[in-house]
Order: sequence, then C-alpha cells, then structure tokens
Amino acid sequence: MPLPNDHLQYPRRKHGMDHDLYAWSDLFNRPKAAWPNGARVALWVAPLLQWFPINSTGKPFRAPGALTMPYPDYRHYTNRDYGNRVGIFRILDVMSELKIPGSVATNAALAERYPGLIREVVGRGHEIVAHGLDMDHLHYGGMPEAEESDLVRRSLDILQSASGQPVTGWLSPGRSQSHATLGLLAENGVAYACDWANDDMPFRMTTQKGQVWAMPFAQETDDRIVMLDFKHTEDSWLGQVKDRFDVLYREAAVYGGRIVSIPLHAWVAGVPYRIGLVREALSYMAGHEGVWAATGADILAAFRASTEAFHG
Repeated sequence: MPLPNDHLQYPRRKHGMDHDLYAWSDLFNRPKAAWPNGARVALWVAPLLQWFPINSTGKPFRAPGALTMPYPDYRHYTNRDYGNRVGIFRILDVMSELKIPGSVATNAALAERYPGLIREVVGRGHEIVAHGLDMDHLHYGGMPEAEESDLVRRSLDILQSASGQPVTGWLSPGRSQSHATLGLLAENGVAYACDWANDDMPFRMTTQKGQVWAMPFAQETDDRIVMLDFKHTEDSWLGQVKDRFDVLYREAAVYGGRIVSIPLHAWVAGVPYRIGLVREALSYMAGHEGVWAATGADILAAFRASTEAFHG
C-alpha cells in the first residue's frame, strides 16, 4: 500500500531545534564560569544507590541493569543489592579519605528499606539527589501526567523526610523522561536534572511550569556503561576517565571553569577488584592544582553566580 499523504509531514519542523526548552549555543563561545578560589575544574563525584525490585514488571521497558532471569531472579537481585549493603561503603570511604564531598543519587525506596544508609550518606556530608522511586518505576513518553506527578512528589517527599535536605537534584531511573517530566520537576522545586547528555556545562531549560537546569552527568564514561555495556576492562575505564579529565582541565585554562562528573554505581564500582581503580581515578584528579570537589547543588550555585549576566 502507498504511504498516506501526511506520512512525512512534521508540524514542528522548522529552522533550529525541535523544542523550545532552551536555545542552541556553542560551548566554546559562552561566558567563562568561575569556581571558588580560581579553580579550573569542579570535580563532581556521584555514587548511585539503586534498588531493583525482584518482582519488577519491566514496563514499559527494563531499566539498564535490570533483572533478566525468570522470577525470582535472586542472582541478579542480590548482585544489585550488594551495592547498598557493601559497595557504597567502600566508595564513601574513598571519598572520605580524599576529602571529596559528592552527590549520591538515591532511589527513594532505599530510604524506606535502609534508613540507616541515608543517615550514613548525609552524616558524611554528601548531597542526596533524587533517583526516582526505584528502578522499576520509570518516567516515559505516554505516561499519564497525574501518575508521573504523584511519582515525582512521592519520591521527593520520601527522600526529603529521610535526609533532612531540600533535595534539589534529580536523576531519572534509566535517565528516561516524558515530555512532562521537566515541568513536574520544576513544579516540585527541583533545581537541576541529570538526564540530558548533550553538554559539558550546565544550561537552563524553561518549561511552562518553571525552570530546571541541566547538569552534565557523564554518560559515555559511566562505570556501568563502560564496563558492563561496552565490556571494556577496568583499566580501560580508568584511562577514559583520566583522559576526560585531562581534556577538560586543559580547556578550562582557555575557556573558563569546567565540570568533571564521575558517576559510580555502588553495585558496579564498589566491588573489591574495582574500588582500587576508583581510588586511583579520584586521587589522580584531586591531585591536580585547581580542582574543586563539590556537590552538584554547590557547583550549580557557583555556576549561576559567575554567569548570571549571561543567563539573566
């Protein structure tokens, strides 16, 4: 059968991008960001605490790292939960050893299941970032907005109550969003989201319900993606993270402050044979002159203060 006449018609096709969330801009022609004490790089270490329900539905799709065996998939369930019982403490110990504050992206379900874990994270001076409810409650296109609104509010309420923090950062499970997600985040007081992977610096997104800043949360050097999806060796991951830092560190001397984000899944990076490489990577970066280790909230505040004239 021939294609219908409207098959190739796209009502939003026009010069520029296919949305009005933000204007296109060239990273290398923007005003220079300035970090405290003249630092060149803001080091943002971001462990992830995730809970994959053993009775997950996998709808509308399975989140990266989800259970794959027939129910009950104890093998993968316990492997993922290893990060919450063991791995995260190794990562936190390395961060404490190197005096690095960071942002811990946390499924709200963990605050209900392991309240002591949240107290440990907060007690060590780290920021809690909302990572949705759990790894089986995804945000996706076609999701009823009322349902998603309740999911966002519930996740934030649980984490704010457990941590005593305002919780102004957000990372969606699977980094998946619907068209309504950003507006719902803005409506609920979220200042920044980590799902978009199209920049090395923060940029402001404007929705009908308010503004949310996109923060550069590394995807291509994410520990799970490099070592489990791409099946690169641990040494290869270490080299890639160092190379990323080196390039951004050099660029900062010319173009102003840069951000190096280091996502670390507790169930991936926290195992015994990888934690040494985590220590080596963070020691390498923190050992450079002009590196400011900070939380996502503090980095965004410094960025906004130093580029306020440009962003308005």
